This record gives sequence, C-alpha cells and structure tokens, in this order.
Amino acid sequence: MSDAATDNGRRRFLAITTAAVGGAGVAAASIPFIKSWNPTLRVKAAGLPVEVNISKLEPGQMIRVEWRGKPIWVVRRTQEMLQDLELHNDKLRDPLSLEPQQPAYATNTTRSIKPEIFIAVGICTHLGCSPVYQRDGFSGQMEGIAAGFLCPCHGSGFDMAGRVFQGQPAPLNLVVPPHRYLDNERVIIGVDEEIG
Repeated sequence: MSDAATDNGRRRFLAITTAAVGGAGVAAASIPFIKSWNPTLRVKAAGLPVEVNISKLEPGQMIRVEWRGKPIWVVRRTQEMLQDLELHNDKLRDPLSLEPQQPAYATNTTRSIKPEIFIAVGICTHLGCSPVYQRDGFSGQMEGIAAGFLCPCHGSGFDMAGRVFQGQPAPLNLVVPPHRYLDNERVIIGVDEEIG
C-alpha cells in the first residue's frame, strides 16, 4: 500500500469527521436561536382564555379583567338598561350590529348570550382609548339614555350593548370577544360558545 493511498484515506476520514462535528456544532448553536423565536411564557399566558366568576356581580355592576393585554368589561345589566336598548335604535350608527364586531351568537339586540350579562373589549374603536362606564346615564347629545360608556378622549358614546351613537368619532361598535358560559356562575373569555 502506498503512502498516497493512505493520505487520501486519512484526508477523506478527516473531511467527513470535520463536516460531522461542524454540522453538530451548527445544530447545537442554532437551538437557542430558534427557541428565541418562540413566544415567552408571559406572552403565551396573555393569549389564554380567562375564566370570570360572575356569581357576585350585582345589577348595574361592572368588573374588569384582562385578556390578551386588553381590558374586558363584564356588566350585569339592570332591567331598565335592557328595556332602554330597544328605545334608541334611531340614534345608533349600527343598531343591528351588521359590522362583524361580535361573534355570530352575539349578533342580537343585547349583543350577548345572556341578555343580563354584557361582555366587551373596553377599547374605543376610534383611537384605542378606554371609555368610562356611565352607570347613571348621559348628559348632552345622548341625554335620556339609561346608561352606557363614554370615551373621555374624543367623546364617543356607546349604549349598554356597546353600540356607538351616530355622529360620534368612533366608526364601529365595541368589540364583543368570543366567550361561553361554563355554568350560571362562570364565563370563560377567549373561547367561542359551543353551538349544537
């Protein structure tokens, strides 16, 4: 056997070994890089559904929770608030909720599954401010409305179904997030109502 044949065999062995070790090194170095693309646990948790206990929610009371980094309002409407929803359709921009700002199961007068419980994303559809709950009604242009939400930034008003009044800066009704009831005391926000 000649020295040239031995050298070629060694070269081939060294080339294959070097390529294998280099490939393993690249793979090992790329794992942390690829993992950095994955969302953090905090980000993953922010997108998870939120369970809300509504058993102690009094008529007219609103609680706030957070889902996906957004404020979510849960309001137990009074009988007066529910009756008022039918009386001012002529003052609303989208009284029938034709714009898809809510799931199909909440496309109704109350924009909810249960009429007494209203759930909405508490962000104005104009510039993203957070409206203020007007439990005792409005003054000015929307006077006579039992209750609703008023955006302090530019004055957009919404009724107790989150429907925007005409002539307001906000172009759309408030968003109703996907939700479903686990029982009479608990609602889960971020999961659609099971139909069937």
